[in-house]
Amino acid sequence: MPTLVRFDWAVKKLLRNKANFGVLEGFLSELLGFDITIEQILESEGNKQHLYDKFNRVDILVRTNQDELMLVEVQNEAETDYFHRILYGTSKLVTEYIQEGVGYGSIKKVISISILYFKLGQGKDYIYEYDGAFVGRHLNDRLKPNAWQKDKFGIREVADIFPKYYILKLNNFNDIAKNTLDEWIYFLKNSEVPQNYKAKGLKEADEKLKISQLSDTDRKEYEHFQESRWIEKDVAETAERKGMEKGMEKGMEKGMEKGIQQSKLEIAKTAINKGLDNDLIAQLTNLTIEEIETLRKNG
Repeated sequence: MPTLVRFDWAVKKLLRNKANFGVLEGFLSELLGFDITIEQILESEGNKQHLYDKFNRVDILVRTNQDELMLVEVQNEAETDYFHRILYGTSKLVTEYIQEGVGYGSIKKVISISILYFKLGQGKDYIYEYDGAFVGRHLNDRLKPNAWQKDKFGIREVADIFPKYYILKLNNFNDIAKNTLDEWIYFLKNSEVPQNYKAKGLKEADEKLKISQLSDTDRKEYEHFQESRWIEKDVAETAERKGMEKGMEKGMEKGMEKGIQQSKLEIAKTAINKGLDNDLIAQLTNLTIEEIETLRKNG
């Protein structure tokens, strides 16, 4: 049983506190390969939402002391258009953080980091880094900034201007830490920090993200969050299983439809027995309030 809160919940609740910046600074430093100092936590699309508006996604937007913007996003459930959403998110940041009338040279460097608990694309690795470059179609040469551009904008490559993407596919990690970054991946996946781990920020995570140290209010919120995550996962797995079973019997399309609906009803009954309210059950299952009330009345 993990003794630390899940990272996605910590992003929503704890890591925005300046006293806890060391946790996120440690993770970013290990991933990027150089020391990161957080100057400020900014508002972003995801962190404006209420804790239970969306269970499958949370994010945090960081401004570093180098005036770079880093969007750390945690995603639990699969989205086929996730690559497109990464592009949209970084593009939106570029436009949000440049004031009207200001020269384009003031656009800030954006780094996007996606921590995923689902399969995305094809690939067996658990850390992917995208660093774009302009390559000549005929000569295969890389387009580089001139000396004046290097000096004015403090860049070495054209890619230093454009967004940078990292994708961490946690489910591909085999739980064997071979370096300090792997130690962070282990923590992100398992919400545990073995005593011999030495990665930057993990000591702070082990001290400040302990479930036992949460206030009564935060502990209840976290338990609610965890329960909701388990139910949500069960919904997805049961729906898939039921859908496949019914699909084999009566045709995939009709079978999945019926199986998904039946699984939603089963999960809703479980949620009712656990004392969850109608609004939360409706978010988890997409059932109507009337359908949930009928289940309550019928026991």
